[in-house]
Amino acid sequence: MNFQDKAPKTPPRILCIGMPVRDLTFHTPAVPGRGSKENATAFDEICGGNALNGAIGIVRLGGRASICGPMGDAKETSARFIFDQMAHEGIETKHLIHMPGLVTPISAVMIDPSGERTIVTFRDPELWKVKLPDFDTLLDDCAAILTESRCAEFCTDLCAEAQRRGIPVIVDVDRAMSLREGLLNASSHLVFSSEPLQETADVADDAQALKKIAKLTKSFLAGTRGARGTIWLDENQAIQETPAFPVHTVDTLGAGDVFHGAFALAITEGQELRQALRFASAAAALKCTRLGGAFAAPQRIEVEELLSQGQSTSPASRGQ
Repeated sequence: MNFQDKAPKTPPRILCIGMPVRDLTFHTPAVPGRGSKENATAFDEICGGNALNGAIGIVRLGGRASICGPMGDAKETSARFIFDQMAHEGIETKHLIHMPGLVTPISAVMIDPSGERTIVTFRDPELWKVKLPDFDTLLDDCAAILTESRCAEFCTDLCAEAQRRGIPVIVDVDRAMSLREGLLNASSHLVFSSEPLQETADVADDAQALKKIAKLTKSFLAGTRGARGTIWLDENQAIQETPAFPVHTVDTLGAGDVFHGAFALAITEGQELRQALRFASAAAALKCTRLGGAFAAPQRIEVEELLSQGQSTSPASRGQ
């Protein structure tokens, strides 16, 4: 269990929507070329997926997380393994939906000496046909929703209802979106990775891409750029930047998801946007210093210590 001295007395519950994944991770001297072989220096079996990783980050930082989405058949080895791991972390699983005869997503993850990961994932196409529980069941005692853009097909209506009820909806955008995508307006916060940000806007510049998308949504917009930090638009539509914390990176697997989980938790706690982004950046940075995917996510006291050291400079602003 995770005990947090600095967490709120009644932690907010964040509903994380996505597909849990069984991750087979291999540490390799280099990513194998086509048709070649490579010996791994280490192996681990963990569970992952954007939503599950985000949930781990939330719980480690003192929040409560429940996860909702499709999984394969309840008799699968992968499904049982993932449930055991989530129970150990204290993640609520009652809203996960087993789909008989289907396969739970599985990934082969190769991590090179720099900590960068290369991933191949199989997701059964039938999983996208999942029907989520009713709105009232999922939104009861829900302080925020954290989801990923690829789940728009089965969660946009729920997110729109959450917005109508005044519940924040944070979307992790790690693939290009259509500019007609429903989640653009069924969300309160859209946090893109840099490449999908530029692909979505069809603009080869993060700042200009944010400004283009801002014409289509009232959501808060940001783009994460790894070691280059986070770029975002303030309430005046001016470009702001939050630098990353300089750390020795050994494993980036799950770092972006931990960032999104920490950011969602900070929003539910009422942290100001700049503060929330620094909090998320610190959590992701600490995760990168350890092996183990999101299971290397930090405890809250560690994040608070890093923030107190002030290792990242005050974010620069430049109106554009």
